[in-house]
Amino acid sequence: MLAVALLATGCAETDRTEASEAQDPLAVFYGQDIDWQECDGRFECGTFEVPMDYDDPSGRRLEIAVKRLPASGSDRIGSLVVNPGGPGGSGLDYVSAAPAAFSRQVRERFDIVGFDPRGVGQSSPVYCMDSAELDEFLGFQLQSADGTGDPTAATDASVEEFVRLNRDFVEACQERSGELIHHVGTANVARDLDVLREVLGDDGLTYLGKSYGTSIGAHYAELFGANVRALVLDGAVTPHGDQLELSVEQAGGFTTALHAFVEDCLSRPDCPLADGDDATVADGVARIAELLERAAAEPLDNRVDDREVNRTRVELGVLAALYSESFWPQVRAGLTEAIHDGDGTVLLQLGDVLYSRDSDGVYENSLAALIAVNCADRPGPRDVAAYEEAARTVGRTAPLFGPSLAWGALTCAYWPKEAQEDALSEIDGDSAPPVLVVGTTRDSATPYEWAEEMAAALDSGVLLTWEGDGHTAYGSDPCVDDEVDAYLLEGEVPEDGTVCAL
Repeated sequence: MLAVALLATGCAETDRTEASEAQDPLAVFYGQDIDWQECDGRFECGTFEVPMDYDDPSGRRLEIAVKRLPASGSDRIGSLVVNPGGPGGSGLDYVSAAPAAFSRQVRERFDIVGFDPRGVGQSSPVYCMDSAELDEFLGFQLQSADGTGDPTAATDASVEEFVRLNRDFVEACQERSGELIHHVGTANVARDLDVLREVLGDDGLTYLGKSYGTSIGAHYAELFGANVRALVLDGAVTPHGDQLELSVEQAGGFTTALHAFVEDCLSRPDCPLADGDDATVADGVARIAELLERAAAEPLDNRVDDREVNRTRVELGVLAALYSESFWPQVRAGLTEAIHDGDGTVLLQLGDVLYSRDSDGVYENSLAALIAVNCADRPGPRDVAAYEEAARTVGRTAPLFGPSLAWGALTCAYWPKEAQEDALSEIDGDSAPPVLVVGTTRDSATPYEWAEEMAAALDSGVLLTWEGDGHTAYGSDPCVDDEVDAYLLEGEVPEDGTVCAL
């Protein structure tokens, strides 16, 4: 009789579970447990599952990789989920740096948790072109009739070749990743984040996102505002505009950062941009422009492989350095070799860092994820003429990088429309508690104006400003760190408009 009774109890429980899942098909995902395993010393790693398509939870599942640094103290608040940006950045890698990236007080009271978003790294990654094809794609140089490689005056034949290359990229994504590229947009990442919140056992989400990570946080505030405990959005991406518009606006941020770099360079005795003691910032920028034209006409030397260090690769090398002041010594050295010796090796290697190409010539999937997410979230114009016009227009205000950034958005012109159907039309987070938005005045990749726009768009947005250089602020300035930590630990939001200065 005992066995029968136990069997009957088991059947009743199964019936209740099946009834619950029929009523809420996502219950099976929210009810998961992560089997945490020790990894990399004091860290723990695991996975959880999410539906590829939230409209069809019974269909294909995706595995999401997570990593955490357990709280070191006994008075634990919960989990602090973090994302470093991208799209394509690894939350696992970010957590690996947590001992240095977060204060002792935060690490004492929070498990620091990172995840690779769907399509990224170890989480059902998107793949498109192979490494050899990516070398061609990233190194493509538009040709102009005058031989300077001026992207505002590209020849028709060169534009046609670039269109073909972008179409090839999209076709490669479809062939190698299939339906997955239809479901990697940020709205779905935010849905995965809510599953993670529940699986971690947190009633409310505590989150810090940098750069593109701010878009994840803003989407979460829109879809799950009532589930928010605290959101920090550092280096905010504006919630408005298509991919072409964002690329044009981003050119302004890189130009501001470039001028800061050149000004710093001119103050140093080894600056390769100084042509006399009275050189100005405009003079320094002009020397870089001359180098770009020189590389367009005849590629610079390359000591490591057979790739041509043309205008495009010189641009990528300088752009990479503008993300952080820590790169400035390297770009000075690279520019010195390029300008004085005709050697572009260092600049080439800086560009490789930007797109995660290792010394063996193998790329991570970050570029594929970057394009797949950006094109899904912000559909671009389908007419090539719009990109030509944008390149000419931005060339007047940001001549060094603007035109190339405008053309760089062209891939989205050929992205499948099915992949863009989940994009949110509006983000205001009207049910979320105060959200802390952090902006850096001379941020390269996410212009300060974007932080202002994000804070204004969110009903509960609070803006914290850092008057400084580099991409994102938390971890770079003690004043910012103190304000963010107080918000994370105690829920204390600074006064809207608070400014931290050097």
